[in-house]
Amino acid sequence: MLAYHDREWGVPLHGDRELFAKLVLDGFQAGLSWAVILHKRARFLEAFDGFDPERMARYQAPKLAQLLRDPGIVRNRQKVRAAVSNARAFLEFREREGSFDAFLWGFVGHAPKQYRRRSLRDLPARSRESDRMSAALTQRGFRFVGPTICYAFMQAVGMVNDHLVTCFRHAEVRRLAAHG
Repeated sequence: MLAYHDREWGVPLHGDRELFAKLVLDGFQAGLSWAVILHKRARFLEAFDGFDPERMARYQAPKLAQLLRDPGIVRNRQKVRAAVSNARAFLEFREREGSFDAFLWGFVGHAPKQYRRRSLRDLPARSRESDRMSAALTQRGFRFVGPTICYAFMQAVGMVNDHLVTCFRHAEVRRLAAHG
């Protein structure tokens, strides 16, 4: 968790496939600790073919059954099915609307929001932006993308800088965003 916090969390992330992969992982986190997902991340990547949406969209019953038997991932039937349907929704989105990256980053004006939170109590579970992102994704057929999941996603991919001002990463991430 410390390495993830110190190297990845809050760093602006771009790229359609990279953002898709992170959104799928955050969907698996629903109701669980991020530590559980982080611990299983390597196996998730392997089991889901590197989160390649073209491959995932073709998964049929045998592959779903294989995934549900894999102790290295979260074996929740609804979440596994959502990951596959999200791959299909992602491919439809790109065909109809273009850049997934530009779409998602548009919810924060294409630049990270820089907050100056002083305590963990100041961290919200959701925001107006995550509410809008959730509604827009749901409208486009995505699942397990509620406002809280979307806010956690926004934090993780650097759309919002929610490192506390007392954390050494706050200033570092702010500088990264300024040069991004």
